[in-house]
Amino acid sequence: MTEKMIVAREDGVLRLLLNRPEKKNALDLDMYRALVDALAEAARDDELRAVVFAGAGGNFTAGNDLADFRDFRGSVETFPALAFVRALAAFQKPLVAAVTGDAIGVGATLLFHCDLAYADARARFKMPFVDLALVPEGGVSLLAPRRLGMAKAAQYLLLCDSFDGEEALRLGLVNALAPAERVIEVAMDAARPSRGQTRRRPHRGASAAARRSARGSRAHRRRGGAFRQGSRLARGARTLQRLFRPARRLDRAGFRRNRLNDDDVIDSKSLERV
Repeated sequence: MTEKMIVAREDGVLRLLLNRPEKKNALDLDMYRALVDALAEAARDDELRAVVFAGAGGNFTAGNDLADFRDFRGSVETFPALAFVRALAAFQKPLVAAVTGDAIGVGATLLFHCDLAYADARARFKMPFVDLALVPEGGVSLLAPRRLGMAKAAQYLLLCDSFDGEEALRLGLVNALAPAERVIEVAMDAARPSRGQTRRRPHRGASAAARRSARGSRAHRRRGGAFRQGSRLARGARTLQRLFRPARRLDRAGFRRNRLNDDDVIDSKSLERV
């Protein structure tokens, strides 16, 4: 059986290649476990200076394999996808993404946790959580407004609009664009000094300190930070899902039911609770 994730070390960089092209690299539980193990390895190994995420077969990832998720029988605390988000938040070394083709769901939200990201101009980003009646994952309901601004965050999180690599560059979600066949190469070059260059190896402590200052310290996250603030945003997201979920039932006359129930009155007090 083909490996679902290919791990390679090159010049002090750990490259994690999602390798499930027949499913557009949709992430299942085994792949999440492998990602968590790889990040733990990179954190322990002083010779590894950065991690690069990439996808095989022309796509980054089509998101989560929801059919595989339904078979999970453990507790929430042991859910591999949650373990991966926590591993990202705690990781001290630079994270770099190389995006080609589809970057759906986690393929898009992962970039909010990366320090550098590079994409093909024709890459397609989409965060379809509200369409699936799901709360946006990975703290992105907090991170997206900070990175993209409230108007664009609402457009892409609430309306689930897709956008391409050029728009991702304008939004500041990626650092630069490259031809699809060179995106991984460009990301690897950013993660390590190129041959023949005299760029100094970054000091480990300085690199970690810069990353903490940009994204918030681990102590801040323990005291609350993004994940605790996210509980309030999650309540708001659940309300928005209830109000804007697609209507799927028809009444006897064949007319589509209104998206709001009779008791769903939007007033100032309701908005304050959100």
